[in-house]
Amino acid sequence: MDISIWGFAALAAAAALVGFSKTAVSGANTVSLAVFAAVLPARESTGVLLPLLLVGDVIAVLTYRRHAHWPTLLRMFPAVVAGIVAGTVFMAWADDTVVRRSIGAILLLMVAVTLWRRRAAGGDGPGEAPGARAGRYAAQSYGVLGGFTTMVANAGGPVMSLYLLSAGFRKLGFLGTSAWFFLVVNAFKVPFMVGLGLIGADSLRLDAMLAALVVAGAFAGRAVAARIDQRLFDRLVIAATTVGGLQLLLR
Repeated sequence: MDISIWGFAALAAAAALVGFSKTAVSGANTVSLAVFAAVLPARESTGVLLPLLLVGDVIAVLTYRRHAHWPTLLRMFPAVVAGIVAGTVFMAWADDTVVRRSIGAILLLMVAVTLWRRRAAGGDGPGEAPGARAGRYAAQSYGVLGGFTTMVANAGGPVMSLYLLSAGFRKLGFLGTSAWFFLVVNAFKVPFMVGLGLIGADSLRLDAMLAALVVAGAFAGRAVAARIDQRLFDRLVIAATTVGGLQLLLR
């Protein structure tokens, strides 16, 4: 891959943000999606990013492993598989321009979802009864959308966050359930990415150079999670994601 020094610096910062988002601010890695798709060919960027997401997922699970709500996960997984299969078919058909614009559109959709989630939450965060306020239809709907968006753009985070919010999760249950969800789902996606030719020797060499930054970002996220100004950071993430999505959509 022909990457300039400035491009590699952007990828390094985005990799650190991947780790940070896994342990501190769920959904912040939408900025990383835009950066990777801007520096690399959009289609190939998804294959490079997936192993880095898995590194962050492992650290997140080690941090929050005791707080997962498995009944919620088991309700969602069959629908997620259907979404991943649909996303795989789309990726096999689409060229780089279509994938790039699709990622841009997905990022803008995720911004809208995030704003809706914040408004619905009324600033109070997740509710109190895990799984109590979301039925089977909601799990299947969010599962299919989450599977498709995570396959096409590694952008299932905001979809999962919205579902967990609607299901009434407190902070630790939210983080633990999300951590296990993405570890299982991202691991499941690997054979599909390999089959599409999006993960190979070149992409893994780049991942090896960036993996340490994911780990550093994850540990930084653990250190500041309790003290971070969440409201300000969310606004910055939303603004950066909007700019990134528009740049990909209009490029």
